[in-house]
Amino acid sequence: MVVSEKAEEILEALWIVHEEEKCAVIKLSQLRIMPDISTLKELIDAQIIEQTVDKEFRLTEKGLILARDAIRRHRLAERLLTDILAVKKELVHETACGFEHHLHKGVDASVCTLLGHPRFCPHGRPIPPGSCCKEQQRVVEPAVYPLSMMKPQMRGYVIYLSTTDPKTAQMLISMGVVPGVEITLLAGYPSYLFQIGEGQFAVDKNIASQIYIRVEKM
Repeated sequence: MVVSEKAEEILEALWIVHEEEKCAVIKLSQLRIMPDISTLKELIDAQIIEQTVDKEFRLTEKGLILARDAIRRHRLAERLLTDILAVKKELVHETACGFEHHLHKGVDASVCTLLGHPRFCPHGRPIPPGSCCKEQQRVVEPAVYPLSMMKPQMRGYVIYLSTTDPKTAQMLISMGVVPGVEITLLAGYPSYLFQIGEGQFAVDKNIASQIYIRVEKM
């Protein structure tokens, strides 16, 4: 179902409140942007949201699906702009707001595959998985790999760390595994030996799967 760009922005705002504050019923004051009357009417008429007797709103079953898809496209757009196009982080959100509307059904799966099915946006928020993530389809050749999927002698640049564990993040940072640094995989499974600068380090598969690399083509 196609809705206006303004309606998609409201859907994203509703999803963020639903996701982060675990609210089924949402007040307009909770949203990061205030919708105009025509946009609210569009969403209500399409049975995407419904209004309660207290003049609050909730996403319908259809609305939850559309809101989830909208936030997925936005966060994939942020990853694409950051990882492939090297857009500065402070400009990513605003740029992604316009770019995401071009990631129609099917295109988002190709972008997700290209990026190696990322789990988080550049701001650390979860990217809802798509069917391509569950099936691990390779629609196009990925440009971004987790270290665990690289072959020995492949090299590239660290793009991001997909971990929410502070101890793991601190350990990797102490090794010099930070965004932008060049990295070469020397040996693979069961222990992943890699080189950064003059140093060589080894991690297990679980940690290697949390280091995402933009691979240089050999």
